[in-house]
Amino acid sequence: MMTDQILNCIIMLGERMLVSGAEVHRVEESIQRLCRAYGAERADVYTTTSNMIITVKTEDDRYLTQTCRIQSTGTDITKLHELNDLFRRAAANPPEADQLLREMERINSMRSYSRWLKVLSYAVIAGSFTVFFGSRSWVELLISFLIGGVVGCIAQLTERLTLNKALDRFICSAVACLLTFVALRMGLVESGDKIIIGNIMSLIPGIGLTNALRDLFTGDVITGILRSIEAVLLAFAIAAGYIISVFLLGGGV
Repeated sequence: MMTDQILNCIIMLGERMLVSGAEVHRVEESIQRLCRAYGAERADVYTTTSNMIITVKTEDDRYLTQTCRIQSTGTDITKLHELNDLFRRAAANPPEADQLLREMERINSMRSYSRWLKVLSYAVIAGSFTVFFGSRSWVELLISFLIGGVVGCIAQLTERLTLNKALDRFICSAVACLLTFVALRMGLVESGDKIIIGNIMSLIPGIGLTNALRDLFTGDVITGILRSIEAVLLAFAIAAGYIISVFLLGGGV
């Protein structure tokens, strides 16, 4: 039977699902299915990237409402897969509230990739894209790899400090461009454009823009617009980081 405790667990599950990178319509559909599994006659769900509201009508004609503020969203495919599986299992065989809460805590406590692996990923991505965009110099590849590692360290630091996404992209972009210009001034490389492009590629909000278009196509217009605006702002932040670095060192590539 639907209770306040059950509804609280459901909205917490929906929040974790959205934060892990799920589409809005998938979150709403999963919540509605789970509410009906617990006996709700009707479940109205309104979700955007910043808030979630659930109102259900119970079997005894009571109305229960829960709201949730979404602070930030990201992408964690492993947790998203586990949450999807939990929603399916709970809808097929609804557990008690405490068991549902334990399952959710288990998923939340799952370890992500180590920080050093993330830093290494930034470095490898930067070096790979530098080669992809036409670099044939081992020196450029090595410098791009090292700058990518520095950018990865900064990204991990800003994540721990919970900085705004735009500020995070601005700092990472500025540092990558400044280090590239320093390498140019030292005469280590002849051109830094491919190094800058390689490092910026890991900062571009490609997933955010893809999710925005997907939300627009599925009819979630407000969410699609919000995500599109966020992606554009992040792109401006990356460009601003480059402009600041050019202004500080007095030249471009």
